[in-house]
Amino acid sequence: MKNKIFGLDIGATTLKAVWMDKKNEGYLLNSVFTAATPQKGMLSESPFDQEEMAQVIVKLLKDASIRAKSVNISLPENQVFTKVIETPLLTDKELASAMYWEAEQYIPVPLNTVTLDYQILRSPELSETNPKMTILLVGAPTQLINKYETILSMAGISIAAVETEILSVLRTIVTESSFPTTLIINIGAISTSFAIVKDNILIFTYSVAVGGIALSRAIAADFGFSSAQAEEYKKAYGISDKNFGGKIGKATEPVLSSILTETKKSLAFYSEKYKDDPIKQIVISGGTAKLPGLNAFLAKNLGLEIVIANPWKVLIPQDVPKEIIDDAPSYAVAVGLAMREYE
Repeated sequence: MKNKIFGLDIGATTLKAVWMDKKNEGYLLNSVFTAATPQKGMLSESPFDQEEMAQVIVKLLKDASIRAKSVNISLPENQVFTKVIETPLLTDKELASAMYWEAEQYIPVPLNTVTLDYQILRSPELSETNPKMTILLVGAPTQLINKYETILSMAGISIAAVETEILSVLRTIVTESSFPTTLIINIGAISTSFAIVKDNILIFTYSVAVGGIALSRAIAADFGFSSAQAEEYKKAYGISDKNFGGKIGKATEPVLSSILTETKKSLAFYSEKYKDDPIKQIVISGGTAKLPGLNAFLAKNLGLEIVIANPWKVLIPQDVPKEIIDDAPSYAVAVGLAMREYE
């Protein structure tokens, strides 16, 4: 019997739907499909634009032959507040009270406009000295959640679960019980998220408002291209100094330097707190992860192994279109959402 819940990644430029079943040896891919997000996407409050978004989702599901009527979705990192917190060992009641207090410290908007949630990432062993709990605190604007619910209801589907994009990505990457200490960089269209995993536990995450669209805009501005032309050149030629006399590399340098600076901040934060267990690798995901030259740029400037995320590694052997496999990192969020049902 096919799973009744699928994953839907509602991005700034594309919608990605993934529908899978869990088998003993891995996952069976029922369907995968991509469509362009309407220009105003989820940003508009107009009922007309929301109806357009709903109709695009209806068509996407029809084209993908997805018959499931419930969906797992993720919220964009640049619109939610996320914090990993360590606390002493607390009871459930104490924890709920503590998370509200923490939210007052970290969330810079009135809490009556936000839907709060938290997840225990690690509970200590009672035998530990000075036992600490690791908690992920998430605050999402209630108005934003209501908008997602409205649009998806108009599309004839209900929301089964909501989470942040980085949690979806982690689910596809951290699949081994002895996963090495890793910095994960998810480069989306309009924001880039950083997460550090130690002992298979998320210990740090934050995001910055710069992503793939900023790279395309930089190329468009320097070369006089349209947005579509810049996007094609970016994908085809990347940021190598060998292309066009190094002009593309120079055009994108400010954006890449910003991402590099934030990456170094993440590494510095970790190394200061955990001197005895250095980060072993960096995994990059998102639509920009396979940008030609990005891997070499990061490796050269950071001195660490750079791995491109492959969320399809969870699949059992089956026929999957080559273009889907080749674009693997951009499906990390959608695959993670599809996997959530089987946790």
